[in-house]
Amino acid sequence: MSEGESIPTNPDRPTMCRSCGAIVGAGQSQCAVCGAPAGTQPLSIQQSPQDKEAIRFARAVLNRPYKFTVVLLIANIFVFLMMSESSGMQSVASWPGFSEPVLATYGAKLNYLIAQYRQWWRFVTPMFIHINFLHLFINMFSLWMVGPYVEKLYGSAKFVVFWVFSGIVSIIASYLTVRPDLATGFLARFLFKAVDTPSAGASGALFGLVGVLFVFGIKFRHELPEGFKRAFGVGMLPIIVINLIIGFIGRGFIDNAAHLGGLMTGVVLAMAAEYRRPGDRASASPAWRVLQALSLVIVVAAFYKVVRNFNQPIPLAPQQQVIVTRQQTFFEFVQGMNLIQEQLARVIHNKDASQVEAVTQMVMKIPAPDARGAELRDHLMVILSKAVEASNKQEQKDQSLTDEFKTWHEEYLEWFKGAH
Repeated sequence: MSEGESIPTNPDRPTMCRSCGAIVGAGQSQCAVCGAPAGTQPLSIQQSPQDKEAIRFARAVLNRPYKFTVVLLIANIFVFLMMSESSGMQSVASWPGFSEPVLATYGAKLNYLIAQYRQWWRFVTPMFIHINFLHLFINMFSLWMVGPYVEKLYGSAKFVVFWVFSGIVSIIASYLTVRPDLATGFLARFLFKAVDTPSAGASGALFGLVGVLFVFGIKFRHELPEGFKRAFGVGMLPIIVINLIIGFIGRGFIDNAAHLGGLMTGVVLAMAAEYRRPGDRASASPAWRVLQALSLVIVVAAFYKVVRNFNQPIPLAPQQQVIVTRQQTFFEFVQGMNLIQEQLARVIHNKDASQVEAVTQMVMKIPAPDARGAELRDHLMVILSKAVEASNKQEQKDQSLTDEFKTWHEEYLEWFKGAH
């Protein structure tokens, strides 16, 4: 209906008074409130220039495709299903989450695997991996809410660059903040982590998209309709602040360094990018196309490395290696102590000391797990030496030696239970 066009009235239906806004009953010729004639004044439907611009802007933007947002959704869900299959479709995928071996096999970030074994792809693959179903649902719902706006405003090429580079930088930030020496204070634990645990999730890349929309609303505030100004720019601040508060509350398991790294990356990239204005159908510049291609190549290459190493055993973490080494040392020491006790039994019961020297030399080369273990070994050697000396003199079985060994054995068992 055009401006200034009169709306015909139906005498059999109630109408609204064009003078005061009161309801005029069916068949009444004038308003009972103000007395104005009913249905005789033309009604003008007018829109302000701002409303027209907002509608035009919204239609131009919302009609654009967002295919890579859908591609990312499918890719994340597909990886999650693969991880569930590897876990035997157990309910652990829902809560508390996948085991560390499964996460590590699919490419979760673990600092020691990057630093010691040069597994660079773990700077890329974690943005497609999620700990459990709730983790996946929250991130994919957020992607569905934010992703289409970014892709429609900037185009698919820039959107892919925003996502991949924000995700990579967020993982690098997570890598650099595993600092047990700094994760000591109440506030420091918000950013720094004391333990190298698996890190994964798309939240760093999502924070990058939030940073893009924050800069978009501020950078182009003079040409955006009012509604878009409120939605983006400073309108993103509540989302950022709320998520940082949640991160502070959950600083023991939420990777805040990754979130901040992704956010800052999105801010920097958006400052260098122009958005696709309404009516602008021009494709992205060659530089952005090259960056898009590079981003996709990096992602594909990273998952190729995951596939290549899929059936390879995951190397032990340094703390795990320490535990294993300690266990091996303990096991070897106990075996040596058993050999000495066997030699002691041969000497006492069979008067056979032929292998005592060789066994003693071998056992003394085995390091003791602790000072108490070394003390017990030395004491056993003294008992063995006394037994050999008595055997050489053809003396009868010495009861005091037997009692001494019995006392020693009780102390040894007590140590064994505590050290095992």
